[in-house]
Amino acid sequence: MSDLQTQSLTIRTPEGIVFPLLLASPITRFLALFIDTAAVQVVVSTLGLLTPLLLPLGVDFTFAMFTIASFVINIAYAMVLEWAWRGQTIGKRVLGMRVMDENGFHLTPYQIIIRNLLRFADMLPLYYMLGGIFCLVSPKSQRLGDIAANTVVIRMPKFKEPDLDQIMEDKFNSLAEYPHIAARLRQRASQETAGVALTALMRRDELNPQARLELFHAIAEHLKEIVSFPQEAVEGLSDEQYVRNSVDILYRS
Repeated sequence: MSDLQTQSLTIRTPEGIVFPLLLASPITRFLALFIDTAAVQVVVSTLGLLTPLLLPLGVDFTFAMFTIASFVINIAYAMVLEWAWRGQTIGKRVLGMRVMDENGFHLTPYQIIIRNLLRFADMLPLYYMLGGIFCLVSPKSQRLGDIAANTVVIRMPKFKEPDLDQIMEDKFNSLAEYPHIAARLRQRASQETAGVALTALMRRDELNPQARLELFHAIAEHLKEIVSFPQEAVEGLSDEQYVRNSVDILYRS
C-alpha cells in the first residue's frame, strides 16, 4: 500500500454507494510542491523589488515589513487557493490533483487551515523530509497535515473543456449536487466516452427523433454503468438530460 505507485481510496457515500478514488503519488505531490514553491518565490521576489520604496521609513522597518509580508504570503498562498479553487493550488491544478476530505465531502476552512499550518512540521528537519516519509508509509499517502485534517490528495483526470454554454440549456445540474460521485465519474469515464457523449450533444439536431432517442439511451446507460447517482438526482431526467448533465461534470473543472 505504501509504494510509489498511484493507490486508490475506497469511499462509501451517505447514499451507500461505494467507489474508489485515485490517490496522488508522493512523487506527483512533490512535483506540485516544487511548482507551488516557485510560484511563491516569484511573488516574494516581486515584493522584494518594491521593498526599497519603504526605505524612507527606516531600514529596520523595511526589513520587518518584508519579513512579515513574506511569511504571510508563504502561509496564505495554499490556504487561499485551496479554498478558492476547491482544493487546488497552481501546482495541483497543473498536475491534475485536488485536496478533498477523506470521506469524499467538501473541504472545510478548518481542514484547509490545519493541513497548511502543519506544513511546518512536515518540512522538518529539511525539504519536507518528515512529510515525505509519512506519505510513503501512509496507506492513504497522507502527510502529517493531511492526517490531522482528515484530507487526501487525489488525481483528477482533466478533459479539454468545450464551450458548454452551447449545449447546456438548463443551469441546474442535479448530478453536480453529489460532488463525490461526480468526482468518481470524472475519474472513471474514458476520454473516448466523454468525447462520444459531447459529440452526440453537439450534433443532436442532425438526428431523426427515433435515432436521437436510441443514441442517448445507449450513452446514458453506459454512463450509468460507470457510476450510479441516487434516485433523487436522476428522477425526472430524460436520457438526453442525463448525458448533458454528465458532460457538464466531465468537462467542467
